[in-house]
Amino acid sequence: MRAFIGCVLSLLLSSSALASSIYKYVDENGVVTYTDRRVEGAEVIVFNDTIEEPMESAVYVQTRTHPGGETLIVHNDLFAPVEIELSVSKVEHISNAPEEPIRWVIPPRDQIRLLTLHPTGTGTPRFEHRLRYAMGDPRAEHRQSHYPLPWQGGPFRKSQGPGGRYSHTGPKGRYAIDIAMPEGTPILAARDGMVVRVRNHQRGRGDNPAGNYVRLLHDDGTMSVYLHLQHRSITVAEGQRVRAGTIIARSGNTGNSTGPHLHFVVQKNVGLDTVSIPFDFAQPVNSLPNFSLGGE
Repeated sequence: MRAFIGCVLSLLLSSSALASSIYKYVDENGVVTYTDRRVEGAEVIVFNDTIEEPMESAVYVQTRTHPGGETLIVHNDLFAPVEIELSVSKVEHISNAPEEPIRWVIPPRDQIRLLTLHPTGTGTPRFEHRLRYAMGDPRAEHRQSHYPLPWQGGPFRKSQGPGGRYSHTGPKGRYAIDIAMPEGTPILAARDGMVVRVRNHQRGRGDNPAGNYVRLLHDDGTMSVYLHLQHRSITVAEGQRVRAGTIIARSGNTGNSTGPHLHFVVQKNVGLDTVSIPFDFAQPVNSLPNFSLGGE
């Protein structure tokens, strides 16, 4: 029955490029049915593969007042570089406010005194500032095109590929790959790198479409992200260095997920936005993983 439902879902989810909702109900024969057509009283499942990573507490501006004016210090408490853009507006009685936004790349766990605003002495200095940021250095160059299959067991099947017809359409997930697999399947780091973000506490759909996840920063500045992981299964911590092939978590069915699977995506910072980039696996998804093949 589960295999049948999975096949039905795959067909429904590939039927329309605009489909974003699936309706789940029990028909007159007591069979759980999924459809992309609105059904009165059915459970509505809305799909969104956005990775929500609030970083306000980790990337922020500190204003320090002193006799010479006010200095704006930007902090990056993440274990990854961050590109920031600081804009100053609604300026009153300040002589040297920048007319254009200032962009800078702040290294991991670092801070920078970005700007000092000097009063003119003719009135009370006032201004507003706005900070935009994206994880990752925009100068990163993707140096590995083929990745080993980052899991143990199988063989499994690809349930959705790049440019999927219901959720792999936005810039953050356009080149992602979904692999259907049982909950609890060991998930491996695809490359060497630094663990920069983890979410481990979500049960079921919860409040984050990505569910539980691990974000890994590679040595070339790109990042791999492993989504929809099992509740409390993540075995690595932010700031931890891991080697390729290390077990980092177990697959699950958390967040915006139709069934147990791994959502795997490679990303980098482009234009102050963390977006997905193309990659390939070193062997077919429906083959037994051989991590000794490595990548290139």
